[in-house]
Amino acid sequence: MKGKKSSLARKRKPVISSHRLKRIGLPPGILLPPEAGQVKPLSLFCFNETGYEERTYDSLPDIATIRRPGTVSWLNIESVADVPLLEGIGSMFSVHPLILEDIQNTEQRPKIEEFSDHIYLSFKMLTWNEELNAIDAEQVSLLLGDGFVVSFQEKPGDVFDPIRERIRSGKGKLRKEGADYLAYALLDSVVDHYFLILEALDLRFDVMEDLILEKRQAEFLREIHVQRRELITLKRAVWPLRDMLNMLRKTEYQGIKKSTRIFFKDIYDHVIQAEEMTDVFREMIASLLEYNSSETNNTMSNVMKVLTMISTIFIPLSFIVGLYGMNFKWMPELQWKYGYPMVLAIIVTIVVSMLLYFRKKRWF
Repeated sequence: MKGKKSSLARKRKPVISSHRLKRIGLPPGILLPPEAGQVKPLSLFCFNETGYEERTYDSLPDIATIRRPGTVSWLNIESVADVPLLEGIGSMFSVHPLILEDIQNTEQRPKIEEFSDHIYLSFKMLTWNEELNAIDAEQVSLLLGDGFVVSFQEKPGDVFDPIRERIRSGKGKLRKEGADYLAYALLDSVVDHYFLILEALDLRFDVMEDLILEKRQAEFLREIHVQRRELITLKRAVWPLRDMLNMLRKTEYQGIKKSTRIFFKDIYDHVIQAEEMTDVFREMIASLLEYNSSETNNTMSNVMKVLTMISTIFIPLSFIVGLYGMNFKWMPELQWKYGYPMVLAIIVTIVVSMLLYFRKKRWF
């Protein structure tokens, strides 16, 4: 643990974001203007079984560039702050203003909204921050329609690089399938990274067990606090995603083929597994807290036992020294030549006898 920055150093993310607070009093469907430096470029993949094209744009390309007959288009937007861009997407794909508001409001819980010609999906992408030793979470929104997928991220950087490489190399089924399979692949990549988060959290349980055994109480309490916080973040991403995937499997939207629905069922099974592992980790935290409490009580019990034995030993000794410490003039033992060494011998005998007795009773 030494040499690593503690995850407690990271400022706690507020439950209610500043973005949500800025929306107070505004009509529904109103988009907030971006802050300085928030507008990012767009990336576009157009592909089919025979080839692909990859481009980067600074502004929204025209509809003919995105929607080409016989191809699947994936437009990835690494910012949700560009209001003209969001409005252009809304106009191009007939997206309801409330959906655009949900895209920009990154505090949405995972959900699905179904329309006649497209589906809106919202979920959390989680990555493990090695520097802070904590989870980084951001919202990803998908618009899935006939021959296109538009993905929205909060910031640059994602878990989709393997998808891009599969498009470039043409390996697997990705370039042979439609937009629905691309949406599955993106969602599957996000869920797969949940298990990397679970693995990282699992390793921290070993650290916490060592802290208990090494009696490093303060460090253990800090670690357990961080672990509980990260599990809450994971739980908030996984639990509603299960309901979203269940609805997605049963959707009547014609853009998702029957052959692709079984893949969404596979993601659903993975999410159930991740949720079960999260519950197991929560039980492990409770067990560790109970074990730590038991260790603390045992330590205090041992301390009290030692102090009690010391007090018990000194009771007869205090009686002896108190007896001969009285200032009476006529005490025969005070004038005896061997009185002092005899008292010392009696004291030593009492101490040794009591220690042997305690040892016989296995009190220490």
